[in-house]
Amino acid sequence: MNNYDTRQIEEICKNTWEPLYRFIYYKVQNREEAEDITQETYVKSLSYSKLKDIAPDRYIAFFKTVALNIIRDRWRKSKKGLNNVDIEAINPIEIAVDDTTEIANQQLFIRNTLKKLSDDQREVIELRILKGYSVSETAKIMGKSDGNIRVLQYRALKKLADIMDKYKE
Repeated sequence: MNNYDTRQIEEICKNTWEPLYRFIYYKVQNREEAEDITQETYVKSLSYSKLKDIAPDRYIAFFKTVALNIIRDRWRKSKKGLNNVDIEAINPIEIAVDDTTEIANQQLFIRNTLKKLSDDQREVIELRILKGYSVSETAKIMGKSDGNIRVLQYRALKKLADIMDKYKE
């Protein structure tokens, strides 16, 4: 693959897979599809002839761009397929949506739980976990050091776990 040895490919993937997967998952909201797109992103990216010209600190941005293009292509293909749907063949019971009350309750619980965090903790959770930014990207956005971001994230997740444990009781 483009003059990379196995060790180099493993190193690139090890350093980028987590933020890339989270970014993709945030976009598609489906674990299997996110895994497929992540894998496809690496296949396309690592075979790109000019990848060696990209600085290693810019890999994640490049991978996210490739992933967005893959997501857009899949979306376009699925939109084209919608024209061939036979409305009469759809079983309404099979496609019924979950109880909206339960979904609304879950969203309310999450919002109320996040409100119990400090502003910095809430922001670090949003940037790192929901939006998939790396520690260094989050640090730049928040104007803090990488170490500070790691500590904030750890404390925020611990506090969320404690709040959820109390809820279970």
